[in-house]
Order: sequence, then C-alpha cells, then structure tokens
Amino acid sequence: MSPLTQGPSHREDPHLKDRLNQIAEKITSPAFLSGQGLGNEIGFWIFDYPPEHELQVREYLTFLEGVLSRQHSELTVDHVNLLRVLRDYLHARGFLDKAIAMQQTKGDAALLKALRGPLHMDKFAPFLIRHALSDDPDIILLSGVGSVWPVMRAHSLLNALHGRLGHKPLVLFYPGRYDGQSLTLFDQIASNHYYRAFSLVP
Repeated sequence: MSPLTQGPSHREDPHLKDRLNQIAEKITSPAFLSGQGLGNEIGFWIFDYPPEHELQVREYLTFLEGVLSRQHSELTVDHVNLLRVLRDYLHARGFLDKAIAMQQTKGDAALLKALRGPLHMDKFAPFLIRHALSDDPDIILLSGVGSVWPVMRAHSLLNALHGRLGHKPLVLFYPGRYDGQSLTLFDQIASNHYYRAFSLVP
C-alpha cells in the first residue's frame, strides 16, 4: 500500500507512519479476516500509538477508509468513532443536554457519578452494535477512545463487546500503550488488566 501522499498539517512520527502503513495489508489478509491462528481466542486487536500523534492517526484513518473502499469494495468495514456514538446514545436516552449542563455547572466528578448507571457498558454496547454497525461487518475499526475518557474506559467496552461480537475482527486504535497484559491511556493512566486482545502492529 502506498503511504499517505498529501502533506501533513502537523509533525509526523516516521516510525508510527511505518506502522500505520502496515495496517491495510494486515486487516485485509485472509488469515486476519478468518481469525486463522487465534485458536479459540476472539479476534480483537489493538493498535496503540503515542497520544501526541493523535492527529496523525486520525488523518490516516480517513486515508485508510478511502483505500479500503477503492481496493477492497467486497469488504464491509465499519469505522466507529466512540465520541459520536456516545453523543447519539446520550441523546437517545434524553441525557445529552442534561449531561452538558451538569458538566459545566458541577464538574466532571458529578457528571461521572450521574452517568455511571445510564452509561453501564451492558447498556451502551448493545446500542453501539444496533446503531453504529452494519448487519454483518467484515471488519470493525474503533477510534475516539481518548475523547470519551473518563466517561468511558476501553477495557470495559471491550469486555462488554466480547460475547456480543463473537469472532468478528475488531481493531481498537488506542492513544497510549498496550503490552499484551494491560492498557495505559495517554501513557499515564493505568487501566485494569486486559489481555484478551492482540497487538495489531507491534
């Protein structure tokens, strides 16, 4: 796959660019799509990256979607931006305006407490599947993790999606580190132990 040709509007990380440019070939391979070699493990993958290069990754995702639609039109690829889905979910539940007002007047802590029940992953994950995914996607790309923190945690969402997506290939773009055992958001905020995903491009 050819690299991004348009000039970047920010400073690129060459090593990250090299890793990004391996994604398309990886996720369109028969082995990836069929879950070959995973045994009974689920087909969840994580692409971690330095959080300071968030814009580079966003640009690449737009580029990747174009490449996949042109060169692999036989595949159904769903790119889910978690911030958009969160907004739609809160709107559908009648919480969006209230949540914005609460955050502005009472702060993040009060908002997190108020949303703990409505935003339980056992409620949010089915909404995401119903409203953000095609009937039978071949590949699911998840982004926007940093934008929804601390309202939503990546490991909680992945755990909630496990039993609902089966062996459907899913790639989470993660601004931080994943070492195969745990997630560290923004390279600073340790998450609960998580070891059920594979590293997409080490």
